[in-house]
Amino acid sequence: MSTQSKPDILINQDDHEELIELALKAIGRSPGAALLLQEMERAKVVSDVPPNVLGMNGAVDFEYDGRRYEDYHLVYPNCADFANGRISVLTPVGAALIGLAEGQTMWWPGDQRAVHRLTVLKVNGAAPH
Repeated sequence: MSTQSKPDILINQDDHEELIELALKAIGRSPGAALLLQEMERAKVVSDVPPNVLGMNGAVDFEYDGRRYEDYHLVYPNCADFANGRISVLTPVGAALIGLAEGQTMWWPGDQRAVHRLTVLKVNGAAPH
């Protein structure tokens, strides 16, 4: 694990409650469930998330392990379609993205002792529901 501290994350109350429930139901069945639950436990719950912070259904440009991804939406698992730019919050990448602000970087351990690095480059606003 990297010695880097995790960045502060912000989430609104409705998403916070829904995501905790989602993560608890998916523990042991989804690769990002445990990370999502850890993130929700440390998140600062706010009434309004600033526009530069990624929330659910928001669009984001980010860099993951040195590769750039543009205009991806963070969605619930039933809407996920990576090939069309829709990342499930129950994946490790999705769980790492939630609540990050532009410019923030998150590190977490992966398989074979690799440490993953993800940086939010730009938050592009919410997707239509």
